[in-house]
Amino acid sequence: MLKVREIVKILDAEILAGEDQLDMEIYSGCGADLMSDVMAFVKESVILCTGLVNPQVVRTAEMMDIKVICFVRGKVPGDAILELAKEKGITILSTKHPLFITCGMLYSAGIQGRGVWD
Repeated sequence: MLKVREIVKILDAEILAGEDQLDMEIYSGCGADLMSDVMAFVKESVILCTGLVNPQVVRTAEMMDIKVICFVRGKVPGDAILELAKEKGITILSTKHPLFITCGMLYSAGIQGRGVWD
């Protein structure tokens, strides 16, 4: 388990939305650019790491009750996506690391990656 503030430090991430949620606890993570893969990952207290920057990411996160999205490779969503995330109570981070490295860093720090396929 990691708090969002710890994830921010580990990933050297920028907080783009949800600054008031830094004490939220995250237990598992999912790294994907296909939202259908994300929908197969049913867990609580999840961080979604993705390089896909569009409103569907936030809508999928909302539907799956994912509270934190980290955009990788330095991608920064536009204002419309950030506003949607704020409206839905989803914390948005951005890191310069690629998806594979981001997931590895989180896994090394204790975030689990089990999904329904395990």
